[in-house]
Amino acid sequence: MITIRNLTKSYDGKKNAVENINLDIESGDIFGFVGLNGAGKSTTIKCLVGILGFSEGEITVNGRSIKEDPIACKSEMAYISDNPEIYAYMRGIDFIKFILSIYKTPYDKDKVMSFARSFELDDVLGNLVSSYSHGMKQKLVLMSAFLHEPKILVLDEPFVGLDPKATHMLKSMMQEYAAKGNSIFFSTHVLEVAEKLCNKVAIIKDGRIAACGTMEEITVSSSLEDYFLEVNNE
Repeated sequence: MITIRNLTKSYDGKKNAVENINLDIESGDIFGFVGLNGAGKSTTIKCLVGILGFSEGEITVNGRSIKEDPIACKSEMAYISDNPEIYAYMRGIDFIKFILSIYKTPYDKDKVMSFARSFELDDVLGNLVSSYSHGMKQKLVLMSAFLHEPKILVLDEPFVGLDPKATHMLKSMMQEYAAKGNSIFFSTHVLEVAEKLCNKVAIIKDGRIAACGTMEEITVSSSLEDYFLEVNNE
């Protein structure tokens, strides 16, 4: 699904924010991307989804280059940032319709309301987004991502701001989504969730991949948390 080869990105032309990143995300993967603050997670993700250009390397989505054919690549992905910005004076339901129209997905009221009930947003979809809490905005963008059924979900800290019930719902949805042959690449600081949810994981440290493999390989002799702390032990 996604191939990242020798990705290098510098913001100032001097120091690399990420350097020589190599990752493969395959069909059916729930791939966790973990690291300390400032390690390069969000930079890598923004390069992957076409928000940031990069100095060196190549990223392909289903064989297409994000540099050479960005629209085709983006049409197969849904991206949610760590702090989703939504049009404040748009109603929740209008935001959903807007996202569906971008991806040329027909509006299905029954399907939309089913998702809304799952996230407990059915009573507020007619309200302005400006009245939503951070958690409600997070639920709304998650709904919009799942509704147009992309082949790839790219999520930056998707569990931030979600209550325990919504967190449980999202984990179940991610498992069902991957079981259909789709792929998920997401960053998180919640290592316990990553260990239980992911089949693959990569640890990034100071802009470089410090460890990468299946969850079984990474946790063969310790928990993901213990291994992560060992990798980041100064």
